[in-house]
Amino acid sequence: MNPIRRRRLLLILGLVAGIGAATGLALTALQENVNHFYSPSEVLAGGTPEGRTFRLGGVVLEGSTRRDGTSLKAHFVVTDRFKDLPVEYEGILPDLFKEGQSVIATGALQAGGVFVASEVLAKHDENYMPKEVAEAIAKGKAQKASQGSPTP
Repeated sequence: MNPIRRRRLLLILGLVAGIGAATGLALTALQENVNHFYSPSEVLAGGTPEGRTFRLGGVVLEGSTRRDGTSLKAHFVVTDRFKDLPVEYEGILPDLFKEGQSVIATGALQAGGVFVASEVLAKHDENYMPKEVAEAIAKGKAQKASQGSPTP
């Protein structure tokens, strides 16, 4: 093989290997930073990554919001209308936050079964429900229907 061709081939192979390595590293870094959405039913069933930050979505249960009078700490319950999960958040809640409305909270599940949120996002109008929340509620209804309702 001609030395010039050989050098060109080695250069091309080196570039392809470098681009492949850079792409692999970028994808690995992005995958570690992805926060998946979970409903309260999935969290309580153990479907969440242990010790990792994730997103919890659902509806704020009516009558569940309590605010600490001496700090910015708030306690409320997020539900998918099948399972409930208590949430603790320290900070200013969004202006649109209210009971009976959809929220997505980012945080981690603590050992006591309380979700400690670092960020809370509220819906933006009365017709909006996050796609994932609507799907989780529909999935829960389908599971409940397939199991059949108990007779009184």
